[in-house]
Amino acid sequence: MVFTSTTAADFDTIFSNLLERGKMDIEHVTAIVGGIIKEIRSEQNTALKRHIAKFDQWTPEKDEELKINADAMAQAYAQLEPELKSALHLAYDRIKAYHEKQLPKSWFDTESNGTILGQKVTPVDRAGLYIPGGKAAYPSSLLMNVIPAQVAGVEEIVVCTPTPENEPNALLLAACHLCGVTEVYKVGGASAIAAMAYGTETIPKVDVITGPGNIFVATAKKLVFGDVNIDMIAGPSEIGVLADASANANHIAIDLLSQAEHDEMASSILITPSAELAEQVNLEIEAWLQKLPREQIARKSIVERGAIIVARDMDEAVALMNEVAPEHLEVATDNPFELLASIKHAGAIFLGHYTPEAIGDYVAGPNHTLPTGGTARFYSPLGVENFMKKSSVIAFSRGAINEIGEACALIAHTEGLTAHEQSVRVRMGNAE
Repeated sequence: MVFTSTTAADFDTIFSNLLERGKMDIEHVTAIVGGIIKEIRSEQNTALKRHIAKFDQWTPEKDEELKINADAMAQAYAQLEPELKSALHLAYDRIKAYHEKQLPKSWFDTESNGTILGQKVTPVDRAGLYIPGGKAAYPSSLLMNVIPAQVAGVEEIVVCTPTPENEPNALLLAACHLCGVTEVYKVGGASAIAAMAYGTETIPKVDVITGPGNIFVATAKKLVFGDVNIDMIAGPSEIGVLADASANANHIAIDLLSQAEHDEMASSILITPSAELAEQVNLEIEAWLQKLPREQIARKSIVERGAIIVARDMDEAVALMNEVAPEHLEVATDNPFELLASIKHAGAIFLGHYTPEAIGDYVAGPNHTLPTGGTARFYSPLGVENFMKKSSVIAFSRGAINEIGEACALIAHTEGLTAHEQSVRVRMGNAE
């Protein structure tokens, strides 16, 4: 991994490379994904079945086979170990409680002249959730996408997940039952995104698509955006850590590896003013790697995309991390809240020595679907508002239109839009 300091002669080059960590070669796969989308739009289920046979190694004979039976989900839930069932319920309750606090409200304001202005907030009719499947299925991803949609009041929730060799992941099915989801389809990749965006004979067209996925899924979401809304274009997972000399090197090392074990493209970055801590963390990483079942993946990630940077002081460390704008940011200091005001860009912020990023992945409550690759500069975590939209409300009385209508008519006249002008003037009684 990169081990450097801000005083190194080549630091600017090294840091610039870190800032490019989230770049995906979407252009390279756009033609492939575009072809898949075109086939789904024109052939619908016929294309879906062909893609499933190609990518998931099984061939649905009937349209009905694309949908997972609710009984199978109920059975998977019933077969959960009690401890795991309890843990999933705990996660569900905490995630729901957090997202209920996000729920925006409609509002109305009445002016003295009788004008009523306001905002009406309503959920989308139908949401499509993409959940990676197969051997690497994560029920936590389902919870994090379903619950905010439910809290928003979405009436119909559609889930698509790949099922290699027609074997749905039992844990994912159990989570679907826990959440009360009934429309779950055995479709993955770009095909699933296209099916939800445009609809097929079996899968309904949705209004918004959320959820993580590989580069083909990310590209498909980018291409269908505009026909439907999407949450974000997410890339490989990442973690940034700000730490001072009070941090535990062993804890920081395993936290960095908690992202590295996701996949080889994950990024793990520590920035600290303590050279001693930096050295200790570097040693602890190697010790931990030898214990991890996913050592090969984590090692490739940490070697090729990991970094430890020694800064001059904590102010410089924070400034650098704001440029990184990481998906997850841990602040491992004795007084982390003192730095919170200075942190401008991060998907989720974990404060203190006893708040590992992993707690946020499962049971803390906030959403773990977060902006990556520096996009925390302008994207927010997935939340209730991703499944809602706002309508402006305007109601003028006769007195109100007479009071301010002339200003409106004048602006419309200046812009050369005569019908606009006259539509106001006819109500004021001075149309020309």
